[in-house]
Amino acid sequence: MPNDPADEARRITMRRRGPLLVEGPVEIELEDGTTVSSDRFRVALCTCRRSRRYPWCDTSHRRKA
Repeated sequence: MPNDPADEARRITMRRRGPLLVEGPVEIELEDGTTVSSDRFRVALCTCRRSRRYPWCDTSHRRKA
């Protein structure tokens, strides 16, 4: 049941210039209604929308030297 007191809270780590780091596994519903999921122990979610693998971060936010 959602919000069951027995459920552990998901930890989300925010970075000033970078992705949101979310402890997995996760299931994400996109704007168009499709769902993507990952069973990894931690995922990086893109916040800049530059990623070619959106919603997953591919480090496209980093400046090229």
